[in-house]
Amino acid sequence: MAIDVPARAPVASPRRFTVARSSIAVASSRVQIKQRARQAAAVIIELDEEDDIRAYKKRRTSSEAPEDDLLSEQQLDLEPQEADPNGDQWIDLDAEDADDPLMVSEYVIDIFNYLKEVEQTTMPNPNYMEMQKDLAWNMRGILTDWLIQVHSRFRLLPETLFLAINIIDRFLSLRVVSLAKLQLVGITCLFVAAKVEEIVAPSAQNFLYCADSSYTEAEILQAERYVLKTLEWNMSYPNPIHFLRRVSKADDYNVKSRTIAKYFLEIQCLEWRLIAAPPSLVAAAALWLARLVVGEVEWTPNLAHYSSYPESALIPTANLMLNYVLKPIKHQSFFRKYAGKKFMKVSNPFCLKPKRPNWLYF
Repeated sequence: MAIDVPARAPVASPRRFTVARSSIAVASSRVQIKQRARQAAAVIIELDEEDDIRAYKKRRTSSEAPEDDLLSEQQLDLEPQEADPNGDQWIDLDAEDADDPLMVSEYVIDIFNYLKEVEQTTMPNPNYMEMQKDLAWNMRGILTDWLIQVHSRFRLLPETLFLAINIIDRFLSLRVVSLAKLQLVGITCLFVAAKVEEIVAPSAQNFLYCADSSYTEAEILQAERYVLKTLEWNMSYPNPIHFLRRVSKADDYNVKSRTIAKYFLEIQCLEWRLIAAPPSLVAAAALWLARLVVGEVEWTPNLAHYSSYPESALIPTANLMLNYVLKPIKHQSFFRKYAGKKFMKVSNPFCLKPKRPNWLYF
């Protein structure tokens, strides 16, 4: 674009041209840094509905006036760290969240170390069915499948379902329950879990409606007090969905693999052989198996570090999940839940074609 210069405009001195060139060079370097910042931000892929809020809440919260919205080259380059077990190189992915107080990156390691300690104290007895006179493992699966239907009807959080199943297993590890009271135990534990996890929990009458009014409101409230007293009011269960979110960070929050991982993760609620597996292990095995389905066969050093499990430790748990998937469908509510578009129809057998290594057995 041409610029009209007045006829009597003074001629710029060579020094002024030098200053102008340096200013242009500085502006050009700033543009390049901005472009690198945009490229770094573009690495973030689509997140599922649980991570949309987290992705959009990352804004600058500092009250200081920065040297503009430019990222230095030191901020863009993440230094690899050395993993303790094998000496493999992993990248500190929490460093990029240092400026976001909502991500509490300075405490995240301590938080998950604490959760791994607590998960050992909230594990049920994997053989508790031996003390139950009227119950069998297949009855637990039928109860859980019905609770999944109730859970979906109220559109509750996934944390609520996992906590409810943990409360059921821990309670049945300590008390003998008759078959006639099993449904009351199940609906009561879901009622308690909803109070813990939900912002607005359904009322006791809502749950009783789903149970075809087989019990009264007084019975469910009395059962609630009995269950909580038996468990000594300990609801501090490290939810497996928390560990899945943590390790998904090392998977770049891949939507497809994460959705399939949720499908495998929920098998823990139905397959009694997974009761003995800690939540962190189940979450890591679910994501490892999901990555095989989408063709990602490598368990990277980042994934091993953020899951705290090497690949070899995941195979037995993943085999139990695959055994369940390969068997004929027994739990219709669970199958229909993940056959919908919301979960990418991952329960459809044609969607699950894992590229399995030769050492993965069924």
